[in-house]
Amino acid sequence: MDESAPRPPADLRPTGPDHPRWMTVVLVLAGVYNLVWGAAVILAPTTTFRLLGVDLGDDAAITLAVWQCVGMIVGVYGIGYLAASRDPARHWPIVLVGLLGKILGPIGFVDAAMRGVLPWSMGWTILTNDLAWWIPFVLMLRLAWRRSRGGGVVATGGGGRLAAAGEVAT
Repeated sequence: MDESAPRPPADLRPTGPDHPRWMTVVLVLAGVYNLVWGAAVILAPTTTFRLLGVDLGDDAAITLAVWQCVGMIVGVYGIGYLAASRDPARHWPIVLVGLLGKILGPIGFVDAAMRGVLPWSMGWTILTNDLAWWIPFVLMLRLAWRRSRGGGVVATGGGGRLAAAGEVAT
């Protein structure tokens, strides 16, 4: 390369991964959140019910066992999000499965609450477990879709790094 050729400003040179840094941060946060939430539900299953003022009723043992299974599933998602954080576009199936769970879970909750199977107060868990992640997960899937089509430039943020979609910035 000709050293006398003009170079782009440092904040525009490709210097990192081909996805915005915020995607890695979001997936690491989602992974840690899911691992902590899942572990808390497994180790102290009554806490959520107590905090939300939910009576466990006569089937407490079954309810708590099922709730602990939910905690295990959420924790496993956390491992997936941590794995996907290294390259969200490449690991888009993990992000997609996570998003589907975060959409279908609230739909199932509303159905159960409308039928009186679950109390509406349990819906508070949906805010942080599901709804908070919809927009960033959709944006990650959008990046993966664009990259699969070979188009566009991806602004990676966090230092102004840029990379063409589908290319690894060096």
